Amino acid sequence: MTRIFPMLASFSLMLMGVAVTLGLVIGDLYANPVTQATLDWRGRHMMTGVAAALFVVLVESIAVTYFVGTSRWCKEVTETYRLPPGDLAESARLKRRTFPWCVLGMLTVVVVSALGAASDPGTGRSDTSSWTDIHLAAAFGGLCLIAWTYYRAWLNIADNQRVIERIVAQVRQIREERGLDSPAIHEPIPASAG
Repeated sequence: MTRIFPMLASFSLMLMGVAVTLGLVIGDLYANPVTQATLDWRGRHMMTGVAAALFVVLVESIAVTYFVGTSRWCKEVTETYRLPPGDLAESARLKRRTFPWCVLGMLTVVVVSALGAASDPGTGRSDTSSWTDIHLAAAFGGLCLIAWTYYRAWLNIADNQRVIERIVAQVRQIREERGLDSPAIHEPIPASAG
């Protein structure tokens, strides 16, 4: 997960960057008449923005799901092997520290999207042009804030991975001491002659 998460987060941020860039090259949506090229760029910006928003929610949800699953795994293994509760408490603490960052990232992309919708003259509202600068500022700020939430989640994922490695090492030691991983168990079954 420590390698997959940064790749997904980077792709998500790239999509957001493309959406911001497309928003900057749209042209004047408030001109009379609006050119077809401007409307085409607007459509590309909106579709890329929607894709970026969905991908941000996906990446943040993957981080949340990772912590839900690994936290549960840590609890079950700790109880099964009667391990000291320190690593379990550390995993739970990391999970609790990560959730607010993930929720903040999701809410940020929702706010940026809502401000984009508020600035769309296609809604027919008369005051949409007043929202464009706010949407642009939110897009740049949101891109930075979401990048920060990814960074914080990634640090916590890396710390949690070390907790899991410690638990696995303890379990391996217990299994070796009890003779549960003897070589006879892992020998392949010979093919039948015949």
